[in-house]
Amino acid sequence: MAYTPATLDCIVPRIGDGPAVWTYSNTDAHTDVGATGYFTDGLARGMVLNDIMFVIDTDTATITMHRVLSGGLSIGASGS
Repeated sequence: MAYTPATLDCIVPRIGDGPAVWTYSNTDAHTDVGATGYFTDGLARGMVLNDIMFVIDTDTATITMHRVLSGGLSIGASGS
């Protein structure tokens, strides 16, 4: 699969210097979603370093927590 912009939503906007919280749902594995450059419009949509993201894999019904690790939008798994 590929990135689906329609399923990326900011559910908690940034307050001050704190992180925003995003959700993303797709059939892609969380390791694919974590690859640098997967989110092609994340910067334009307001994603920044250390934002938090919940990724919902609709194939396996799993949810993983990630954070933005770089300006190239590398999304690392929780604990990375």
